[in-house]
Amino acid sequence: MRAHIALGSNLGEREGNIRSALARMGGKGVRVVRVSSMLENAAVGGPVGSPDFVNAVAEVETSLEAHALLDVLLAVEGEMGRVRTVKWGPRVIDLDILLYGDEVIRSPRLTVPHPEMHLRGFVLGPLVEIAPDVVHPVLGKTASELFDLLNADATTETRRHGGALE
Repeated sequence: MRAHIALGSNLGEREGNIRSALARMGGKGVRVVRVSSMLENAAVGGPVGSPDFVNAVAEVETSLEAHALLDVLLAVEGEMGRVRTVKWGPRVIDLDILLYGDEVIRSPRLTVPHPEMHLRGFVLGPLVEIAPDVVHPVLGKTASELFDLLNADATTETRRHGGALE
């Protein structure tokens, strides 16, 4: 199964945190196929004064079902010291399943596609870089189409932060 994972960090060595998360996923039934460039952007929705994030998106292959993939991502977050205290608060690492193939999942633990991905330039920009033609299974639009629609709103500042990860 192909899945797309959002990665973000706004504490510590942000780029290193993203690289570490990718490496940790690799040993747990997840094969990283490609990774976008890292982008730096202001924290969205969290406490005032939160540090800027570095974000990326990874395309992965896995034989894990979606909830098991979520468990792997939560385990990686825990290994890296993520503690959930404040919603959208600063964090060492944040890992979210954006898409899991073309499946639509609504459970108490998991919603796929990610319910806010089409509203977030810091998610869509990196997704477009690695998978422009992937289709949002609910909205029926490609990542490129969703990014173009979002680009009309220029309120989110995003800066490229380093090159693409291989």
